[in-house]
Amino acid sequence: MKTYEQVLETVELALAKGEYHYCIESLSPIIESFPLSSKEGVNLRTILITALCGINKKEEAKRFCKELLKSYDNKTRENAKYLMEVIDSPDIKKPENWNLQLESDLSLDKKSLNSLRKKREVFEKKKFINVTETPTGETKPFQKGFSLIIFLILLLLIPLLSGCVKVEDTLDLSEIDSITNNLVIESKYIKKFPWQLKFEEKMKDIFPDADIEQDETTFSLRHKNLNLEDTKQVLKITQNTAGELAGGSTKIEINTTQKNFIFFKKYFYRIVLDLNTIQGVDNLELIFKIIHPNKATLASKNNSNLEITKNLIIWNLNQGQINSLEFSFWSLNKLFIGISTIFIIIILAYILRFYRFKLGTDLPQLPS
Repeated sequence: MKTYEQVLETVELALAKGEYHYCIESLSPIIESFPLSSKEGVNLRTILITALCGINKKEEAKRFCKELLKSYDNKTRENAKYLMEVIDSPDIKKPENWNLQLESDLSLDKKSLNSLRKKREVFEKKKFINVTETPTGETKPFQKGFSLIIFLILLLLIPLLSGCVKVEDTLDLSEIDSITNNLVIESKYIKKFPWQLKFEEKMKDIFPDADIEQDETTFSLRHKNLNLEDTKQVLKITQNTAGELAGGSTKIEINTTQKNFIFFKKYFYRIVLDLNTIQGVDNLELIFKIIHPNKATLASKNNSNLEITKNLIIWNLNQGQINSLEFSFWSLNKLFIGISTIFIIIILAYILRFYRFKLGTDLPQLPS
């Protein structure tokens, strides 16, 4: 089987020469050998879509575009959307007057040829004004009206850009028995959308005791000192309220297990967010951050939507699909360590007391 570099060189050369049929025949048998999750598979499918469009096989091209739309990589999905729009664009018919039609008329006589020569001579004798040496004058600055128009255009563009909203939820698991959840909604431009204002009012009614901060562009909702069950309940209520305002139902599931190893505990977390009904909301950025006490281990390392550092997981959520995350981390068993420390101190104190009395003292003893 040819390597990826050999296949890429062959099909790119065929595509450059316009040999679309040869390009398709070369890629079709081997395209499944390069998975969609790899960069090589994405590149070869993009070339195949281009070749299929070149011979007007739009339905087959759409099929491969739909495969690319299911990719976990944001850039790949954006490119696939662009290709799908190009494929679905209507064909523009050229007007007949755009085509130059030449008719060979054998009955063309010498008179018509002579008249054409005369017209050509007249055209060549026409004198044109030479403007190459004409001075253009001084460069004039823009008038006040031009600056005013540009200012008005920029002012009108600002409300259109005000829909870019960033929703960020940070779950702090540094203390397992004292969890902090912080929700921040930020409008990156001037004003908030009506759904943001409604969501803020509902959150104030549902959680009157939470720490709430808000201004013209941001809204922050913080819960402190929560146990695991209360944390799950807060996240579910927040998720359901946001889903209702977005016009669909959303679900969140958090499953946790732990294993005890005398001085250590290992925690396993599985989080699933169902956002199938939330799609088509433009300029909406959804981020879920998780702070953990020690270095976490991900169950799946091929997810391009995840960024992990020593004590932080940054999870970029996708609309219109189910988002899942599994991770684990170690933690000290503080209760067992405390009990063991007290027990060791008691034993050491008893041993010291025993040997101290065994050695005796230098004081004189009373006669018996």
